[in-house]
Amino acid sequence: MREYYPLLLGGGIIGAISIVLIIAYASIKDKKQAIGFDRNMKDSEIIKRLLAYAKPYVWNFVLVGIIVLAGIAYDIISPYIVGKVTGLIKTDFELPQLYRLVAIYAGILIVSMVCTYAQAIILQKTGQRIISHMREDLFTHIESLSHEQMNSIPVGKLVTRVTNDTNAISMMFTALLVNLVKNVFIIVGVLCAMLALNKELTLMVLCFVPFIVLFTVIFRKFARRAYRRVKDRTTDINTYLSENLSGIKITQIFNREAEKQRDFSEKSRGLGKAKREQILVFGIFRPLVYMLYISSVLALFYLGGKGYLDGTSFLGQTIEAATIVSFYMYINKFFNPIQNLAEQFNWLQSAFASAEKVFSIMDIEPKLQDAPDAIELDEVRGEIEFKDVWFSYIPGEWVLKGVSFRVNPGDTVAFVGPTGSGKTTILSLICRNYEFQKGEILIDGIDIRKIKAASLRRHFGQMLQDVFLFSGTIRSNILLDKDGVSDEEVMEACRYVNADHFINRLENGLDEVVRERGNNFSAGQRQLLSFARTIIHKPEVMILDEATANIDTETEVLIQDSLEKMMNIGTMLIVAHRLSTIQHADNIIVLSKGEIVEQGTHQELLKDQNGKYHALYMLQFEKEKQRMGE
Repeated sequence: MREYYPLLLGGGIIGAISIVLIIAYASIKDKKQAIGFDRNMKDSEIIKRLLAYAKPYVWNFVLVGIIVLAGIAYDIISPYIVGKVTGLIKTDFELPQLYRLVAIYAGILIVSMVCTYAQAIILQKTGQRIISHMREDLFTHIESLSHEQMNSIPVGKLVTRVTNDTNAISMMFTALLVNLVKNVFIIVGVLCAMLALNKELTLMVLCFVPFIVLFTVIFRKFARRAYRRVKDRTTDINTYLSENLSGIKITQIFNREAEKQRDFSEKSRGLGKAKREQILVFGIFRPLVYMLYISSVLALFYLGGKGYLDGTSFLGQTIEAATIVSFYMYINKFFNPIQNLAEQFNWLQSAFASAEKVFSIMDIEPKLQDAPDAIELDEVRGEIEFKDVWFSYIPGEWVLKGVSFRVNPGDTVAFVGPTGSGKTTILSLICRNYEFQKGEILIDGIDIRKIKAASLRRHFGQMLQDVFLFSGTIRSNILLDKDGVSDEEVMEACRYVNADHFINRLENGLDEVVRERGNNFSAGQRQLLSFARTIIHKPEVMILDEATANIDTETEVLIQDSLEKMMNIGTMLIVAHRLSTIQHADNIIVLSKGEIVEQGTHQELLKDQNGKYHALYMLQFEKEKQRMGE
């Protein structure tokens, strides 16, 4: 019995380590809800949804499975062949026998390498198709969200979901799943080979398996938490960068670079800390599994060493040198996949964490949805009517309070009033950018909620104060991928709104490069391009929100001329602070605190010297007089 004391001592050490890990696991398990330990979505649900994307490629995965089975022959058979060679060396043997074994070994190795290559190619192609499909679904879903929902989600967070998180899921399809299956097959195959070779030594190796299972269960919990923290901190940094790089001019203007650097450093340290926790978890687990591997090898050598590595007995079974060599290799083949499983399980947790975040975006129900019986709007005359419309961005805080008015087809109607009176909100509701809470909005006598949103917006041209230009060219920004439009038609639209004045001076004309957000053009030039973009899409109703704000006098003259031309196209709705730009409007609606207080033509409203419009006009008139006097 004394001869087995070293083995019992090793078992005691492993048992003590296990107790420490169990205590650590138990101490943190009770706090898991408080620290966001578990994901909100079950693994089974995540797997089910991911498999839905993989289903069209099921035969690709079946083919890979067959290739994997052929490829693992090397891992299972090679130790046995090496053991046979060892057995031949100690006996009289003929050289052809050795050649035959070497040829078999080389053949199996070549087959394994070819299978590994084929597996990688098929998986990469299949995985990229799956992820491409998922990215398209995610992007399409994001496009379906309402303005209200988009305002509540940081852009950096959405970018992270579409890029970083889908990349993590891609790794699962291109490598993780198949390698997990492959390693399981290798473990089972090696175990069967060891049982066939020597049952007693196999039982000795299996004594270490319960500890591997225990370590894996504990590691799973810690790895999940660590990966979730890394994902959260990565999202924080991407969100911060997206916002602050877009607003870096403001940072420079107010000389706040040092403060922003401190904020970024703090977020970077948070990500670094999360990464260190992740490394610590894996840095503890993998050495523990390696310790079990070394312990099993030492136990094998101890038993073999008792008989000088040849002819020893263990539990009544004689162990030959060839068996010890084969078992040494089999133990390596047995524990290597287990260590790989640990690493792959680590990445699998990352993929599941990413998948949950992706699906959490895809599960956001769009607030603005077409009714089941919504109709297509083929033609719009431009008659618009508000009937007792109430709207609030925040429940209970009404922005519009019982607003009612009518716009006749072809009319130009202007909305004026102080900031926060509800002017821009009215324009947003007409296009169904937001849903109103009470009342009715009619287009040509039809409730806009009974019209498909895409069909409704197709008849509207929206020109906003903050013109957004995409990276590309002037042509691509005007067309927005609209097909069947010639360059002559594009230039005709530009001439109509006076945008040709500056386009013709550019070296590349319509092919002039537009940098991010159009920052290589002035505010007036961007506004004229916005007008051309609207005209080329031929809307029946045009919406103009503060088009002349912050624009130089020369450009304002061009814009005013463009406005007069566009007024003849169809119905036009204008929000303007400069009352001089709306003097020729058919109707001017004056708003205050979400209610209509006056309406009429410019001349009619000026007659009431006690009215709000008269007060606004005289205030601007005095300011303009002072400016001219200077």
